[in-house]
Amino acid sequence: MRRVLGALAVSASVLLVPVSGTAVAASPPHTVVTDGAELAGIRQAVRSGHATTAQRAALKVVLDKANTALTAGPWSVTQKPSAPPSGDKHDYLSQAPYWWASQPKTPENQQGCPYVSKDGQRNPEADAITDHTYRMWAWDAMYYLSLAWYYTGDARYAKRAALDIRTWFLDPATRMNPNMTYSQVIPCKNTVSGTGIIDSTQSFSQLMDAFALLDGGAPGWTGKDRSGIKAWLTQYLSWMQTSPQAKLELAATNNHGTFLDMQNAAISAYLGKRSDAKKIVLEAEQKRFPVQFAADGSQPLELARTMSWHYANFNLTAWGRLAEIGKNLGVDVWKYRAANGVTLRKVVDQLIPAARQGAAAWPHQQIGVFDQSIAADIFHAAAEEAHDTDAAAALRGMPLPAGGDTWAVRVSCFPLDPPLK
Repeated sequence: MRRVLGALAVSASVLLVPVSGTAVAASPPHTVVTDGAELAGIRQAVRSGHATTAQRAALKVVLDKANTALTAGPWSVTQKPSAPPSGDKHDYLSQAPYWWASQPKTPENQQGCPYVSKDGQRNPEADAITDHTYRMWAWDAMYYLSLAWYYTGDARYAKRAALDIRTWFLDPATRMNPNMTYSQVIPCKNTVSGTGIIDSTQSFSQLMDAFALLDGGAPGWTGKDRSGIKAWLTQYLSWMQTSPQAKLELAATNNHGTFLDMQNAAISAYLGKRSDAKKIVLEAEQKRFPVQFAADGSQPLELARTMSWHYANFNLTAWGRLAEIGKNLGVDVWKYRAANGVTLRKVVDQLIPAARQGAAAWPHQQIGVFDQSIAADIFHAAAEEAHDTDAAAALRGMPLPAGGDTWAVRVSCFPLDPPLK
């Protein structure tokens, strides 16, 4: 067993484990997506020097990300160059990425109205509004810093995570208002749309686990922080269930609806509303399986997209996380069988040929890069939770994420947003 006394060295090239003098909660963390007992077991293996090769490699990647986050940020929605229609920079703002001007921009038509949809083709204009990018960086940083603290006990990670969280959610001067009213706005249009909520739902649930890890005694994370974030989440959840935008998104039949259910279940569970969270998971099974999954395991709504490989995996990322939340609530989504006979495992197995062989084995449109590795997390989940030997075999014969496969210490399906750099 290798021990490190005093301050923990966190070189990107060397993985050093046990920590001295840092008090950490002995009981498993009350995470709502990831299995807390499993995380506690991994931490024990890491600190006792018995981590597997995969765990050590994965933790090295996590620490690399956390080390970058120690000096990046903090980020805030108030840092964007212009305000949303409300005039309040505390309101999150982003532009719909697949919408483009259809007319030349002139003094009389400065925006090039009307805007038209080009599915899968990202308009670089959207990147001029910083909230989307800063949200991605900030939320990833909060998660990786919290996870790094949990495994190493190094107080620097926890304190930096707390600073990032306060800056984005709590400090009056920089906090985000608890709504997504102006997410993915379409220039030239004033109609209410719910689709922009995906900016939040695709990755917000990871923060519930970050908060839960910090709640276990992290230095720099105070009782005021905990009560503040719960108050913010309570308002956010209400908006995510009752606003006109949320009602439209809850009615969405494709991945948008899955992600909102998953996010709302995660927030509810973190806030202690376990019965509400369980109800969301159970209703999602009954409502969404018959609409999203054909009897053969295909996903017609996602296959119709120009980036069908991406969106088929994207939707399954939401289902993988919903299944993980369900597991912590006593619901086994992997065992659910719809009236047409389809199961989540059958849907996952549809991806195996293309994950191993690439675009040649995917008879659907996929513009842009065909990234086989994005199926890795849902294959890990299927192998572990559904005992899917085919998915396990596929993992051994397919490209894995270029930045490193961190499943061994995350043990949860992760968003398909670009990683923190």
